[in-house]
Amino acid sequence: MCGRYTITVTMEELMLHYFADLPSVPFHLPRYNVAPTQMVPAVVNDGQRNRLGLLKWGLIPPWADDEKGGSRLINARAETLQERPAYRDAFRRKRCLIPADGFYEWKAAPGGGGKRPYRIRLKGGGLFSMAALYETWTAPDGRRVSSFAIVTTEPNKLMAGIHDRMPVILRREDEALWLDRRVQDPAELTELLVSYPDDEMEAYEVDRRVGNPANDDAACLEKASG
Repeated sequence: MCGRYTITVTMEELMLHYFADLPSVPFHLPRYNVAPTQMVPAVVNDGQRNRLGLLKWGLIPPWADDEKGGSRLINARAETLQERPAYRDAFRRKRCLIPADGFYEWKAAPGGGGKRPYRIRLKGGGLFSMAALYETWTAPDGRRVSSFAIVTTEPNKLMAGIHDRMPVILRREDEALWLDRRVQDPAELTELLVSYPDDEMEAYEVDRRVGNPANDDAACLEKASG
């Protein structure tokens, strides 16, 4: 799964990468420990251009009775997108990108020493896009909540030693296809839902303080001592 990530680039870097305008609702960057249920930067395409904005992490299906269930739908398995009612329509029509420059995952320590967090990123750092699905839910009082789930797939060799799932990281050249609302053929989209090459990624252990989402500072990125 993917339950925490980082986005430490500037707003200018985001706008340049996605050819997007300045968002109408400003948001704070950098983020060193993004967690579910938070409002986070996302990219959608309105049919003419890319738009940067905020979505709530944890997808709330439009038919949900309330928004509480969204906290459980933070990830969507690539293998079952066409089967799960919560994701089926969004897979065809409501796809988005979640900008990141790293994500955290917990690895079981040998000898029963609990789990240790690792930060995984592209070699040398840099911005990348996680494939995601979004929906808009309308509350009984008329309030609208737009939310998302990150698509996950089988791990590459690097991730297999840490966890049994990883987020779908799209190649730069595939981002436009994923965002294109005119593309609704599952077969064409499924080809993108593969694990990112392990030889282009790296991982290192970080301090266990990242387990608390209240810790959202540059120290989260530092390699664990000892």
